[in-house]
Amino acid sequence: MHTDTAFVSFFLAVVALAAPASAQTIRSFDEPGASKEVTAALQAAKTAADFTFLGTLARTCFLPPSRSEDLRNIVPPYVADPSKAPPRSSWYADPAKVFDNLYFVGGKIHSAWALKTRDGIIVFDTIYTYNSDELIVEGMKKVGLDPKDIKFLLISHAHQDHIGGAEMIQKRYGSRVVMSEPDWTLVEKLPRRFETMAPRRDIVATDGMKITLGDSTVTVWFTPGHTDGTSSYTFQVLDRGQPVNVVYSGGTAIVYEWDQPDWSIANLQKYIDTQRHLAAQARRTGATVLLSNHSEFDEAEKKNRMLAGRGDGPHPYEIGAEWVQRYFLVTENCARATQLKLAQRKGTAR
Repeated sequence: MHTDTAFVSFFLAVVALAAPASAQTIRSFDEPGASKEVTAALQAAKTAADFTFLGTLARTCFLPPSRSEDLRNIVPPYVADPSKAPPRSSWYADPAKVFDNLYFVGGKIHSAWALKTRDGIIVFDTIYTYNSDELIVEGMKKVGLDPKDIKFLLISHAHQDHIGGAEMIQKRYGSRVVMSEPDWTLVEKLPRRFETMAPRRDIVATDGMKITLGDSTVTVWFTPGHTDGTSSYTFQVLDRGQPVNVVYSGGTAIVYEWDQPDWSIANLQKYIDTQRHLAAQARRTGATVLLSNHSEFDEAEKKNRMLAGRGDGPHPYEIGAEWVQRYFLVTENCARATQLKLAQRKGTAR
């Protein structure tokens, strides 16, 4: 029943969002049966997204929920039997030099990034076990980087699509691994779930921690909500020699359960607080680039193709400080709308 409601909502949203851009107006959003407060939050998210963050809007406002943490200690099917891994055609993407010192080494859906410094390389997220070697290790070689220079692995959160290659890279190159305490604890608690992907416990990430390597400093921000231990980052890159500030959102999809309203309402509040916290850090640092670990949120795969035809034009990733802030208005208001729906259902159930 809830899935049907979500599908109807998503369909109506897509129809509304399909209005011609030339009209210079944004249609009001009206979800059948929604309270005025829910409608206002959805409209605020839609207005903030405009045509720039449709993937984020769809995922956080209208699609069925990401579920709460799976605590079963079971070996993933593609680890137990490598033949069950998805076909290469479904995940492979070419690596790309995105900025002077930042490289995309991810896939079609899940992203990984390599920040080059004068003293080595910092890698953000490591995708799955079945594709991290080809996408990250071999991808780095294709763009002229040596994976032996990986000094730090920054893991945004301990989901298998982001931690998958951490154990392999740590063992092969001796890289330091940075992850929050809740995620280190989760990995240690469920050894079968993280078989072949669990790095040895190393650096515990904390809010405001600075990871400095050579001429680059990455600041870690504790941003729970997507998971209990999600981390996000701010740092600087260079575009044709000019400094550009980046905010990296480590966990965007909202997590809740319709049949666990109390837990879900509290977790969504944690997520809302996190979006405000990260937005404030982006504003403070003057971030004009928004990166993520999923292409649906930052459109990395599409923007990488645009780079080839950039010429003397603007950088496709540099969207401006205002649009970076609007991204966080989308996520915050989508979470607020869902929180209000859960509270409404809880009250009706009583």
